[in-house]
Amino acid sequence: MLNKGLRDQESIRIDNVLKTLHSLVFVPKWNDNDFKAIDEQLKEFGLSIERTIELSEDELNLLLQRANLDWEQQELFADILVEMSQKNHFHFLEKAIAIYNYIQAESKTFSFEINNKTASSKANL
Repeated sequence: MLNKGLRDQESIRIDNVLKTLHSLVFVPKWNDNDFKAIDEQLKEFGLSIERTIELSEDELNLLLQRANLDWEQQELFADILVEMSQKNHFHFLEKAIAIYNYIQAESKTFSFEINNKTASSKANL
């Protein structure tokens, strides 16, 4: 378990990776350099685009837990997967839904926002 100082540093690092990923995903049309940049950011979590495709929903949830993402960070990661699915024809909606469901169940706090994101993602399947 990380002490508070290390936990804060890790959280800041994760936030920075997610912000970079988020900015990369919102590029209207991707080129090879964008894919490489996204893969570089995903490496921070032990992922790549290819590995994200290969992992089951449960394995992805476990990997995010091991990478020390908190609930908000996991939600942002799921949002990124949804955006990747909508703009670049990846099929990550089921994985995003699994992350949203995991957050709802494990955080023991109901979120209408996450519930709406889940419903919206299911409607786009």
